[in-house]
Formats: sequence, C-alpha cells, structure tokens
Amino acid sequence: MEMSSEQQSFSSQMKTESVERRTANYKPNIWNYCFLQSLTNTYDEEKYRTQAETLKREVSFILDEEKDPVAKLELIDCISKLALSHYFEKDIYETLNTMVNVNNSGSTMEDNLYRTALYFRILRQYGYAISQDVFLCFTDDVGQFMTSKHLDAKPILQLLEASYLGMESECLLDTAKVFATENLSANHEFFSLPCPLHLSVGWFNVKKHIHVLEKENNKTNKSMLLQLGRLNFNMVQAQQQKDLKDILRWWKDLDLSENLIFTRDRIVESFLWAVGVASEPQHESLRKWLTKVIMFILIIDDVYDIYGSREELEYFTRAVNRWNPTEIQQLPEAIRRCFCALHDTTNDMDLQIQQVKGWDSVLPYLKKAWADFCNALHVEAKWYHTGYTPRLWEYLDNGWISSSGPLLSIVVLFGVGQDLTETIQFLEKNQEIIYYSSLIIRLCNDQGTSTAELERGDAPSSILCYMREANVTEEEAREHIRNIITNIWKKINGLCMNGSSNLLQTLVKYIINIARVANFIYQNGDGFSVQDGETRDQVLSCLIKPFPPM
Repeated sequence: MEMSSEQQSFSSQMKTESVERRTANYKPNIWNYCFLQSLTNTYDEEKYRTQAETLKREVSFILDEEKDPVAKLELIDCISKLALSHYFEKDIYETLNTMVNVNNSGSTMEDNLYRTALYFRILRQYGYAISQDVFLCFTDDVGQFMTSKHLDAKPILQLLEASYLGMESECLLDTAKVFATENLSANHEFFSLPCPLHLSVGWFNVKKHIHVLEKENNKTNKSMLLQLGRLNFNMVQAQQQKDLKDILRWWKDLDLSENLIFTRDRIVESFLWAVGVASEPQHESLRKWLTKVIMFILIIDDVYDIYGSREELEYFTRAVNRWNPTEIQQLPEAIRRCFCALHDTTNDMDLQIQQVKGWDSVLPYLKKAWADFCNALHVEAKWYHTGYTPRLWEYLDNGWISSSGPLLSIVVLFGVGQDLTETIQFLEKNQEIIYYSSLIIRLCNDQGTSTAELERGDAPSSILCYMREANVTEEEAREHIRNIITNIWKKINGLCMNGSSNLLQTLVKYIINIARVANFIYQNGDGFSVQDGETRDQVLSCLIKPFPPM
C-alpha cells in the first residue's frame, strides 16, 4: 500500500531527524519468571474440593442454627472477610431479610453501639438502604456522639468502619467518623488507622483476617469457618498460580519487554490487579484478559508520557481510532510493535470471549474503549507539549477516561457478564458508577505518582492543576484531592443503595473493585513503578505463599 504524500514527508523527516527520547528511569522487573513457572501447588486435587464442600455444608448449618442476631452478623462479617460470601449468598440474604423484617416490625438493634454499627455496616455492605438514623440514640441534643474515656475500642472501631459507607448529605456519619477517629487516637495508645474495610481489596486481606480471627478464636462456631477460609485460600491460590503461569508464557511469547526498553515490565503486578478485581476461581479467563489489558495500558501510557514525539503520537492515535496497522508503517519500530501487539491481542481476546461466552463479537466495544483511552492520553500529551495547565475540572473531564477506568470496566463486564444483551444494557445504564470509579482510579494514581511526575516534568496531574489554579502548596492540593476522593466514595455508596438486596450478585461489585485495587496500588506511592514495597509483599502473600497445613 502506497503512503500518502503527508506520510512520505513525515517518514522522510523521521529518517533524517533524531527524536530526543525521554526516560522515566523505571526500576527493572524484580521477579524471576523461571521461579514463578516452577511453583507447585497440590491444592487443586479432588480430595481438597471434597473437604471444602463438607466444610461449606457445616458452615451453612452453623449460620442457620445460630439464633443470636449479633453472633449471626459476626458470622456473616467473618464470611465476607475471608472472601467466602459467594458460597453462602442464599444463606446471607435470607438471614439479612429476616433481620430487616424483624426490626421493621418493632424490634430494634439500637441499644448497643457495637451491634448497631455492625448491623448498619453489614446491611449497607449488602445493598440494604438502612438509615443513618439508627445512630441518633448515641448522640446528644446537638448531634454529637456521646463520649466516654472508658469506652472500649471495639464499638468505636466498628462505628468508624460503618461511617465509610455514608452517602452524600449524611452528616451524622461524617460526625461519627470524626468522633471515632479522635476517640481511638486519644484513648488507645497503639491504635493506627487502617485502610477501611469498605475501601480495601477483600482478597488481599484474607490472610490478615484469618490470623486475627485465629488469635481470638474462643468461640467454637468460628473453627469450621477458619478451616474453610484457609483451605479455600490455598485452593484459589492454586488456580491463580496456573493463571499466572499462562499469562507469563503469553508475555514471553509477545517478546515486548526486551524491545520496549522505555516502559515498565510489570506483568506480575498487572496480574495482581486482576486478582484483586475478581479473585474467584471461575473468573480465570477474566483475570487473563484483564492482565493483558493492564499491561498494554502501562505500555501505551509510557508511549504518550515518555517515548513518543508530538508528531508520532498524532499518527499512533489515528491508527488506534481507525484500528488499521497500515497507519503506523512510518513510525519507529518500538511504537509499531506496540500497536501491532495491541491490535492482535485485542482481536484474539474478542475471539476468546466469543468462544468462552458463546457471544457475538464484542470487538467494536473493545476498539472504541481503546480509542477513547488513547484520545484522552493524546489530550494530556498535547497539554504537555504546549505547556498548558488545565483547570482541575477540565483535567478531570478528560482524566476519568485517561485513568483507563472505562476500558477496564468494559473488560470486567465482558468477563463476569452472563448474557451479552444484559451486559450491554448494564454498561449503558450504569455509566455513572463507571465514571465515579474511574475518577477514584485517576485521583489515587495522581496521589501516588505526582511527585515523580513533577520531578520528570510530565504532563500536569490533578495535584499540579489545583496547585496552580488555587495558588496553594502541594500538601494543600493533596488534601483537596483527598476530600474529593472521599466525596466520590459517598456518591458510589449512594448508587449502590438502590433498594436491591441482591447487590453482591450484580456487576457493580467488580466495577468498584477496580477502584479499590487502585486505592491499594497507590496508597503509599506508585506501587507499579516501585515494586519492592507493599506490592511485592502482596504478590508473595497472595500468589506465592500458601497457608501451611494445620
């Protein structure tokens, strides 16, 4: 195919001019892929599946037989913390429906702060629109929570956890959060504020919760649950290790890491993100698709942020929009390889989705999602090349798309959806939840990466935009962004309190999980670029080290 005169001119220019390439000085990959391929795990054997089924029946019986409402709630809470909820959905919803009906008929949980906060948090977690007014009996005439120096940390911590499920305009829960934080900090010397359960990645914390519950297990009804939690973790880890080995073979065969030296080799961390979104064994295909997409997001982000010249990015963006490999023939080899690998991998993914799901092609949706993502990155690249700093609203209007949230959400929906028509309808009707989850990704990313980006002179982040717009310090800008993140979570909570008691079974959970993983990855810096901190620890815990035999 002949090149146009414009393409010939640009190609000639590229041959005669040397483009100055930037570098991010990323640290090299820390994982030994041969070691990861050599991992062995026997927990995929039939005897463990049989043992797990026996334990599930026993836990279901215990939950059904337990008569004390608080003990029932604590069991449901433990089931959730051990990432076992999908095994007991019917039992859990029957229990919660009964509790709601009993309380609506005149009985109440509102005589004890611990159980009221636990009741409130569990019901909201499962999508029940319980009112914040259940806490009014614990406040004085001016709406302040009544304090006591001798109040145990347990009810206060439960109140703090409950406060994170607040919606917009729920001032009582804002007051509860301030009260609980101040009380715990002042009266409990060794208290350190953890990441709230509601904002955490459930699967990443399973081991921690099991260790905590084992230390305080003086109640016989937790013993079977803990056995099931340990066994299930090892069985799920066995499946995820298989998935990881498959994805490592794909990455090696793709042969990009040796050729695209400007970008990050973070295939293991990308897989960890996918695990955090959908840890359940049945989502193995989704984890692989999501990992591939995340890797290309990282590579393409580096093409726009670091490697590509202004002219090259124009051609690359056009090629993605037209989904046409002939559009990139005049570009440098590294960018050509990037586009061809993206093009082929996405087309292959579409075929796999058709085979696994029995659906018609979803390629038009995948192509549009990639085009939207690259168009948003192109906007940011033009801001960088022209020295333009947008106002914060303008940055976020583009940034929720450049966060990759919409792209990740589409892949997740195709992975967990059962029916194509219903999945597309959900996608069209729930853009708001995707929008807010994407903003969380964007703002958490900025909080973790902005310092390094400022040092490199990258395109403006939300923090720099607000610093210049409001003429404030970096720390003041960070605090402003943290407040925005808090308010967005309230909006997400409001969208989840839709009166449906079946929230756990909907697609919403997996969309929100994307934001939760972003919160983890960027909570203490850039967990992608700098692997050897909490991200490394989580890889070891989740993917490599099983629980030892009891």
